Amino acid sequence: MGRLAEMQRRLLEQMMGPEAMGIANANLVWSDEKVCRNFLCGMCPHTLFTNTKMDLGACPKSHTERLKTEFNAAKEANPTDPIFARFQAEYEANIFSFVDECDRRIRAAHRRLEKTPEENAKTTNLMREIGEIELAIQGGTEKIEQLGEQGKVDESMREMAAIEALKSEKADKERELQQLTDTSGASGHQKLRVCDVCGAYLSVLDSDRRLADHFGGKMHLGYHELRNMLQKFKEEREARKMAPPASVSSVPVGGGASAAAAPPRPGDRGPDHRSSKDGYYDRDRDRGYDRERHSSSRHE
Repeated sequence: MGRLAEMQRRLLEQMMGPEAMGIANANLVWSDEKVCRNFLCGMCPHTLFTNTKMDLGACPKSHTERLKTEFNAAKEANPTDPIFARFQAEYEANIFSFVDECDRRIRAAHRRLEKTPEENAKTTNLMREIGEIELAIQGGTEKIEQLGEQGKVDESMREMAAIEALKSEKADKERELQQLTDTSGASGHQKLRVCDVCGAYLSVLDSDRRLADHFGGKMHLGYHELRNMLQKFKEEREARKMAPPASVSSVPVGGGASAAAAPPRPGDRGPDHRSSKDGYYDRDRDRGYDRERHSSSRHE
């Protein structure tokens, strides 16, 4: 199967689900490694940039609504299970990595727009040379007209060849200037800026319609959504830090009402065991003392 066909298969599986593609996954559960955890916890970045220059391609893992439903049901039934915290942490880390990569491109784009003094001087020289060549071409064209009126065909042909050489030189200078603009920064005639959301280049000369198309475009909106998600993750972490700790019921140490009410374990001697035995001995001793006293009084 070719690479294009494989990408199409994955895209269809992502949109329709593996069941619709005839893939047997009845035994697949939401905790399986083959299931996209970004999809389970929220949304997968692969679905945000389809048909844009930042297209990530089809996600290699399964996006099945049935598994997402089962995941949410399991999370609702047992929210304290550590597996859900682990999935969420992995999800947040993945979203952060996508945004961090975009920020890296934005920083690189800003550096490309920052010209050094040498680059500024080179740009100025190229623009001056291009202007001089244009003047030479204009002067040569006027000379050709004069030579033609005078019937000097040979000289006119030589002048035309010189003008063609000037045009070729001008084209070379313009390509060099364009390359310098693309790699080093923006020229004075077309100031560029970088979109701090998605990293695309914007021109200060762009019309309102073009800017609106950019800000409403799929790539810009996709990164905007990812950044909003990161902000939400941050707020949730701060809220958890500020939340009071869960109250834990204290168990009295060394007695108390709770200890007195606790049932004795098998084989334990209750707290009244010694006092009952001592009372039995005391009563027996008292009865012996009474018998001895009665006997002595009778002998008397």
